Amino acid sequence: MFDLAPRVKKIKPSSTLAITAKAKQMEQEGKDIVNFAAGEPDFDTPDYIKQSAIKAIRNGFTKYTPSTGILELKQAVCKYLLNSKGVRYSPNQIVIGCGAKHCLYNVLQVICSAGDKVIIPAPYWVSYPEMVKLAEAEPVIVKTSRRNEFKINSIQLKKAIDKDTKAFILNSPLNPTGSIYSKQDLLDLISVLKSNNIYIISDEIYDQLYYKDKVNSIISLDKNLKDRIILIGGVSKTYAMTGWRIGYLAATEKIVQSIANLQSHSTSNPCSISQMAALAALSKPGSEISQMVRKFDERRKLMYSKLKKIPKLGVFKPQGGFYIFCDISKYSNDSLDFAQKLLDEKNVAVIPGIAFGCEGFVRMSFATSIEQINKGVDRINEWLSRGK
Repeated sequence: MFDLAPRVKKIKPSSTLAITAKAKQMEQEGKDIVNFAAGEPDFDTPDYIKQSAIKAIRNGFTKYTPSTGILELKQAVCKYLLNSKGVRYSPNQIVIGCGAKHCLYNVLQVICSAGDKVIIPAPYWVSYPEMVKLAEAEPVIVKTSRRNEFKINSIQLKKAIDKDTKAFILNSPLNPTGSIYSKQDLLDLISVLKSNNIYIISDEIYDQLYYKDKVNSIISLDKNLKDRIILIGGVSKTYAMTGWRIGYLAATEKIVQSIANLQSHSTSNPCSISQMAALAALSKPGSEISQMVRKFDERRKLMYSKLKKIPKLGVFKPQGGFYIFCDISKYSNDSLDFAQKLLDEKNVAVIPGIAFGCEGFVRMSFATSIEQINKGVDRINEWLSRGK
């Protein structure tokens, strides 16, 4: 008699959370786990940000705020976007959400209808297709290749667009590969996008975590696309604030107002205390960020060099983020089975590529210590050398 909504039945559980939960359970059981599955910095939130939150609590800033966030934080986001991307927004074009994930979910809810299509290059962040399905739209998955650094090209994009296409999701730096779209890559995509009237959802949550060339934003390269670009960002990755749950989006006033209505009836406002912490983070971009990036780069180089020495393992060198994507196809064509056995037999947690729409790969995070990287990669090498 009682049944669940069909849209909910279509949603797959998160493989990333499943592996991470199992690894944490094994740790609680006293096992020596090396966790390469983490999707967050292992660094602590900078002290000046914590102090801002403590001050907010002591001052009684613990009540409701406007549903889309406080004006001061919106102004700080506007200033950040102007300084980092050269694009001017006003506070009424900004929404503060409960994390970048929440912002993405809200965007898809307000722009998509049944029958719409959303183009998603694969590999992709695990939640994109499921969010599209929850909006009762259809994810159109476009497979990319390692030859093109896992980036969609203009030919593929043009071929994927049809009369029902509502949006295209662009993620750079890309989770799970660490790929970064170059200026020319983006200009090539723009040549297709400017002649097709679709939304561009640009997920730039990792935009400050890069190791060579600065990350280009598609909105910086063609201001004429501004009304169709929905920019997603947040403080989680850059400031080691994943648990604080503050993200933001920048879009047209029409989209922002629609999201404001949705958010007011769902989550109300983001946490007041977290908003003050995020305001401190964006108002004082200090040396903590550059120090964290330097440490990530040291770990990236170490993990990459060690993995490259393992025979038959294909290793893609990331340019941003804190993940390394590895081709395990010469060992296994079942990445979930590979990841489960590696965790069970060698106590090393990795994320299966199938979760990102890319079978035959696994994602490894270097958001952990040098000691753990050495230990974990040595275990993987030993395990693979024995034929698993």
